[in-house]
Amino acid sequence: MRLELKQITKKFGDFTANDKIDLVAEAGQIHCLLGENGAGKSTLMNVLYGLYQADGGEILLDGQVQNFSGPGDAMAAGIGMVHQHFMLVPVFTVAENVILGHEPTKALGFLDIQAARERVREISSRFGFDIDPDAIVGDLSVGVQQRVEIIKALLGDAKVLIFDEPTAVLTPQETDELMGIMRQLRDEGKSIVFITHKLREVREVADKITVIRLGKVVGEASPTDSSEHLASMMVGREVDLSVHKNPANLGEASFKVNNLTAFNSAGSKVLDDVSFEIQKGEIFVIAGVQGNGQTELAEAILGIQERVTGSITLEGKELLGKSVKKVLDSGVGFVPEDRTEDGLVADFTIAENLMLDRSDRPPFARGVQLQLKKLHQFAEEKLKQFDIRAQSIFSKAKQLSGGNQQKVVLARELSRDLKVLVASQPTRGLDVGSIEFVHEQIVAARDGGIPVLIVATELDEATQLGDRVAVMYKGKIVGIVSPDTPREELGKLMAGVTK
Repeated sequence: MRLELKQITKKFGDFTANDKIDLVAEAGQIHCLLGENGAGKSTLMNVLYGLYQADGGEILLDGQVQNFSGPGDAMAAGIGMVHQHFMLVPVFTVAENVILGHEPTKALGFLDIQAARERVREISSRFGFDIDPDAIVGDLSVGVQQRVEIIKALLGDAKVLIFDEPTAVLTPQETDELMGIMRQLRDEGKSIVFITHKLREVREVADKITVIRLGKVVGEASPTDSSEHLASMMVGREVDLSVHKNPANLGEASFKVNNLTAFNSAGSKVLDDVSFEIQKGEIFVIAGVQGNGQTELAEAILGIQERVTGSITLEGKELLGKSVKKVLDSGVGFVPEDRTEDGLVADFTIAENLMLDRSDRPPFARGVQLQLKKLHQFAEEKLKQFDIRAQSIFSKAKQLSGGNQQKVVLARELSRDLKVLVASQPTRGLDVGSIEFVHEQIVAARDGGIPVLIVATELDEATQLGDRVAVMYKGKIVGIVSPDTPREELGKLMAGVTK
């Protein structure tokens, strides 16, 4: 089936997310839609899938104009979507999940679950998925759950398949397996639209590449083009994708985590006897598939996690049990993974957010009096230094794009009198050029003798940035390795396979 998007436009108020976008995906082709976070990729695919209504333009399938009022219409027309965040019910079986919304029935209207089981087995056998239709979805690995999503799409006889950032939660091995599945679907004549911002994957699997930037198509590219060329198309200028750093000049191990164990509200372990130490002048990266305890580790360091045992020391002083403010006052810089919930006050200005937790001390305060002139001078400096794109330092945080919000958080934390920097996904939501700048700032902190702890979900970032890489799996550190460890070995650790 040939998919054609003509002049698709989608607005949210005054903001134009998609601006007259054209795209053609032929049958038997993997067409990659490449762009930075916030470029408009997912919005475009949500229009195609009927989740959003376009403000202009047409969707054509084999030359016929389509009008989708919802996902049901798109599925009936032969379009399937594998979402970045799985649309599965954990307590249901595989068979029950794949028939949700189009349940097969037999005589007297009873649910024909046996027919669903047979269809799951048929599709699973065709693609070598090896999935038990009676398995409970919540008991399956993330990679297998994604295959269940693919079966859901194929069950409706989809001829156009949309993969929206499908590798975000996969190990390298699972990513390679997914690429193989996509090629097999292509060879069966399916039209594949692959949405991503990951250059390595694009060059590996795409037949055709369309690059969008700020809601507009900026050109087409070939998978044989260099990563640097693709990145420059995404950003609009030349960028350096490599992290430049000198060999680490190591000092004492001033930040130590010993036997750290944490429990959730249900009493289950989310951190299991975690121990490591970071030397001054070292970047220590925690890698792993998201959801394996990285969030809880960062929160335990900051003092948010309540049910925690063990020890966290900074320059010999215990942090565990201290309030968040006291932890920060001890010299901890903290970049949370969710900037909107934990990193900013949405209704505060940029200037006010830059002095959070420091409004009671110099240079921002003298006694009980706020030193506004010094605050505004500081904010103006950070606006320029971190290329925070806003009308002024008085713009509210909620008025900024996600990337600029992240820059405000980074500007504040990197401007502290740091003794350790803890950053969860510090480049999340940033464009390639901003990522380059943030990496430079992190390396500068490390070269200034500060121990740095980074939580990274992008394996390439983890290995380029880190001096050592620790891999977490189900709340445990299953290995601490050199950043030049082969990707395959790191992938095994991320899947919990240890020697």
